[in-house]
Amino acid sequence: MDLLIYFLVTAVRLFLSIEQLLFLARAIISWLFMAEDGAIPSFLYTMTEPLILPVRALLDRFESIRDFPIDVSFLVTVMLMSLVQILLPAVYI
Repeated sequence: MDLLIYFLVTAVRLFLSIEQLLFLARAIISWLFMAEDGAIPSFLYTMTEPLILPVRALLDRFESIRDFPIDVSFLVTVMLMSLVQILLPAVYI
């Protein structure tokens, strides 16, 4: 059972690490104003948007956040992923 939990924790941490790299790439591409219909931006949006959508839906309930000039849901999602990565080893101990 401990081995199964170890593999699950390791898999989730790997997934979150890859997602964080994809989020970083998405942020850099958005700063460079590349065409959003290209292959790379399309891939990045496809891989990162499923994690952002629930956070965006939750934050859209707040009008002050909805009118904010930057995508707060992106930042909150990155912070939540980091928090999960920090707390995940506690599950295995």
